[in-house]
Amino acid sequence: MSERIIVALDLKGYDNIVNLVDSLKGAVWFKVGAVNFTAYGVSLIKELKKRDKKIFLDLKYHDIPNTVKGAVEAAASLGVDMLTVHSIGGVEMMAKAKEAVKEYEDKNGVKGPEIVAVTVLTSMNDDNLKRDMFIELNVKEMVLKLAKNALNAGISAIVASAKETELLRENFGDYFKIITPGIRPVWAAKNDQKRVVTPGDAVKLGSNYIVIGRPIYGHENPQKAFELIRKELEDVNT
Repeated sequence: MSERIIVALDLKGYDNIVNLVDSLKGAVWFKVGAVNFTAYGVSLIKELKKRDKKIFLDLKYHDIPNTVKGAVEAAASLGVDMLTVHSIGGVEMMAKAKEAVKEYEDKNGVKGPEIVAVTVLTSMNDDNLKRDMFIELNVKEMVLKLAKNALNAGISAIVASAKETELLRENFGDYFKIITPGIRPVWAAKNDQKRVVTPGDAVKLGSNYIVIGRPIYGHENPQKAFELIRKELEDVNT
């Protein structure tokens, strides 16, 4: 069950980040997002790779197709294991990201990162889509359309709220690996996420990976928090 937990390294301070990684025995996956990649860049990625950790680089690339292709090529050379692109960037953009990975694999003879298409951010709801993005679709409708675009681009992993996971399974079966942020154990605060569920519920609904940050690194005993989450996932499967 440890491999299904992606620990979000969203805390501040390089030493604090590295100390957290070293303290979490059994943790395999770690998410590096825009803030700490901007602050610490390649040095943080190298520290994680030295420790044989799997890296989920969550920069949500969204640009013209060739620029995204170049960004993915650069990320692949760092040895990251998964990385995100914004599905709203379109089919051609996502297909270029996949193309970059294939070219990297053909050239180097090693597995490149898995491309993960972000659907609708967990901080967004129906009102936000309409007011801020001028989209008349509701969240569920938008997620399904963006997932279809990801499929058409040859991408088989997506980021989606667990509240849309069941809908995605109904429409696409097991085609997608689903990575779910916005996860909050019952003993943790909700903070800025609007569409959240517990770790156990996320797995029951069909999530393959869950992304959890504050409930772990903000806990007085991060290792204990990690183990509580791991045990919750284990209990779902027993």
